[in-house]
Amino acid sequence: MNTTQRKLTTIFSADVQDYTRLMGADEEGTLATLKRYRDAMSRLIGAHGGRVINTWGDGLIAEFPSVVEAVRTAVDVQNELAELNGARSAEGRMLFRIGINLGDVIVEGDDIYGDGVNVAARLQATAAAGGIVISNTVYDQVRNKIAVGFEFLGPLKVKNVEDAVPSYAVRIGENIGFARYPAPEEPRPAPAKSTRRAIAGMRGKLGVLAVVAVALVAVNLLTWQGEFWATWPVLALAFAWAMIWTRRQNRIDPNIATLAAVGVGIVCINLLSWSGTFWAVWPLLAFAVVIGIRWVARRN
Repeated sequence: MNTTQRKLTTIFSADVQDYTRLMGADEEGTLATLKRYRDAMSRLIGAHGGRVINTWGDGLIAEFPSVVEAVRTAVDVQNELAELNGARSAEGRMLFRIGINLGDVIVEGDDIYGDGVNVAARLQATAAAGGIVISNTVYDQVRNKIAVGFEFLGPLKVKNVEDAVPSYAVRIGENIGFARYPAPEEPRPAPAKSTRRAIAGMRGKLGVLAVVAVALVAVNLLTWQGEFWATWPVLALAFAWAMIWTRRQNRIDPNIATLAAVGVGIVCINLLSWSGTFWAVWPLLAFAVVIGIRWVARRN
């Protein structure tokens, strides 16, 4: 009999940016500041119905029964810590990064484990100093319920998790992912090997589709009998190419990109099977309404 207990919960992960540098400059002062800031964070977590699960080094893990309250806590934490940092020099400011994920976890006593926790920690590691990054599962729950904005960051590859996790930075005030003090500019690291492999894999798939399409056109022309039958399989390959691209790119919301690609496909079908009626206008209008609503929701 399997006695493992599981539950769906919101995981809140936080740590300090440049903690090693701060400790190297002033160990005792850094530890005192860390305790003060962590106490403020724990107080806000409790006030929003959350529970601190574990602390280690400069890190903290908490969980919330409410996704909305978890994000509200993160915003309150970053704003309160920004106030505390206002009295410190630029070099002495202690800036936290926060990641939030809604996921299924394994429960053992007072602790939790599993991919849900790993994703939250990975999101936190990609957040800017003083910033918040959330997963798409969190975004779907809070996007119309909290008076902050969101910036789509693209899919995030997580170790031991098969599918990339779409992520969003939370806008606080005028900055994306920052409370009040943006981190100093740092050199952008080279893409990880897993990212390079994913890009290479995408290009390989797109290349194969292109070669197959060219081969179909060549066969059609070499066996010409008055009909260009290659139109439909080439259109299907082009649609598959577009679906791969929309899921792998990180410049446009993948849902909006997918709707746009489907809309173009419908127009092509309408034109290639033309019978005097542009019927594609109706599904295009529906797609435009959905895209418009999603865009306005994100902007607000």
